[in-house]
Amino acid sequence: MGTAPDSGSDLTDAQQAGLDARHADQDRTLAAMHRLEAALGAAAPGRQAPWREDVVDALRVLDDATAEEDANARQPDSLLSDIKRTQPRLRTRVRGVRAQYAHLRRALGELRSEIEAAGDVDQDFADVRQRLAWVLTALRHQRARESDLVYEAYLDAFDADLAREASTSPPDPHRPR
Repeated sequence: MGTAPDSGSDLTDAQQAGLDARHADQDRTLAAMHRLEAALGAAAPGRQAPWREDVVDALRVLDDATAEEDANARQPDSLLSDIKRTQPRLRTRVRGVRAQYAHLRRALGELRSEIEAAGDVDQDFADVRQRLAWVLTALRHQRARESDLVYEAYLDAFDADLAREASTSPPDPHRPR
């Protein structure tokens, strides 16, 4: 019996390197998301300026992390590029994942610009929190869609390897039928 495709044992060295890079990018982005959530959850009334500064700083960190993650995912040797190149039936989903990610990055940038531009004007903290929570939820959904896509792509490849192996190997007399 084989191992799960996400264990890395059935991936090429390039695919494993892509998976490792993807995990590092996702870890960095997740840490930035947590930082933004902490900033959003801090008390705001009576401390508008420090609250806004913390939120904007956290948004900058998240913007940097998502920019790097997006740039790495668009590299020719990335997992998404590998899937797009080697699995034609998944190309549309790769384009969709990339387009949705770009949309979310724009939304984060627009919200950051809006919060920065507000300056000393009192903002509706609940509204800012809600709007950023929506984008963070959408970003989590996006990450799950990408994970599903990567898993499905390599699960298909893993299953094909198993089928080839089964058709060329003599039957195992100890394996139940």
